[in-house]
Amino acid sequence: MNPAEDYIVNQPEPYRAILMHLQAVIEHTLPEAELKYKWRIPCYYINKKPICYLNATHKKAFVDVGFWHSAHISKKYVDYLVSENRKLVKSLRYTALEEVDDAIFVAILEEVYKHKDKSFYK
Repeated sequence: MNPAEDYIVNQPEPYRAILMHLQAVIEHTLPEAELKYKWRIPCYYINKKPICYLNATHKKAFVDVGFWHSAHISKKYVDYLVSENRKLVKSLRYTALEEVDDAIFVAILEEVYKHKDKSFYK
């Protein structure tokens, strides 16, 4: 098992369940995505380009799915994303597995994938 998978499997609940579900959705939606361990968190890359990261934030009690190419995400999904004083990355946040809306998550993943070769900035 690689360090990114260890990170996911060794999380306490509900983080583990959320992370495992997100991992399955990402790998089903973007089968060429490669799971790596960067900055002490799991990150998905396609052709050496970052797509998203997964971070369990125990102190604030949520799982953060950050997208580097968030500047290119359609305005119809902007209300779902959190920037919280970050200039570049926006994220989806989940405190429970039931909060994950697969349709929205997949749509955002597909948009990020379409723009993976562009700059992080618009």
